[in-house]
Amino acid sequence: MRALKRQLLNAYDYLVIYLGLTWLGVLCLVWTPIALLIYPLLSERHGRALGRRFTMVAFRFYLRSLSLSRRLSFDLSALDTLRDEPSLIIAPNHPSLLDAVMVISRLPNVACVLKTELMNNVFFGAGARLARYIPNVPVRRMVQQAVRDFDGGSHLLLFPEGTRTTTYPVNPFKGSIGLIAKHAQVPVQTVLIESNSAYLGKGWPIFRKPALPIHYRVRLGRRFDPPSLHPQDFMAELEQYFAQEMANAPRDSASRGLDMQAN
Repeated sequence: MRALKRQLLNAYDYLVIYLGLTWLGVLCLVWTPIALLIYPLLSERHGRALGRRFTMVAFRFYLRSLSLSRRLSFDLSALDTLRDEPSLIIAPNHPSLLDAVMVISRLPNVACVLKTELMNNVFFGAGARLARYIPNVPVRRMVQQAVRDFDGGSHLLLFPEGTRTTTYPVNPFKGSIGLIAKHAQVPVQTVLIESNSAYLGKGWPIFRKPALPIHYRVRLGRRFDPPSLHPQDFMAELEQYFAQEMANAPRDSASRGLDMQAN
């Protein structure tokens, strides 16, 4: 009887993971032709507002759908305190592909710096362009667009590692956050994402089933004032802070996921 229950639960877990990935793809594909159609019809201001709000609602709906399975849970309430904050850079660590989804699902006016190939992706490209997300190259243009975007009181989501975490406790940081924070003179709000799984981390095969249940928790870290002098010094301090926070996190949250991924 126990063996049967384990087999049924294992089959259910496969269903949750595969249907979850399919559901995200369906939501994005449904929005793609609509975003393509209305992009030239709306002003930049109205297109940006609509694109960002729809993305928030769609991602929130997606995460709630996963939560209904009772095999994944998301504690994201800490992000709600940022909704009415003035312009700032939101800087999370980056353990998995779901990180941006989790942050964007709670904030109605957040720009996101994306890899250039994602701006042309069939699933995400049209929605990203409507929301006026920002491509990460060339760097000078990225900084200019990010600074200009703050004029509308928006937030900017930018991962200081530049890619998903592969080394414990964090990857070496890129300098983009320091440059943008200095030029725009906006603070940097650190966000700490913790999980008991390496699911969808760097190198994780997208159709590989993880051990379930998976729990995600987001908490707010220290808020840094914008740098007044050298962005490099600012980034060194930021990286040191993240390394210390993640090293001091519970073992399941900080390093167990990377260990699991390596095995």
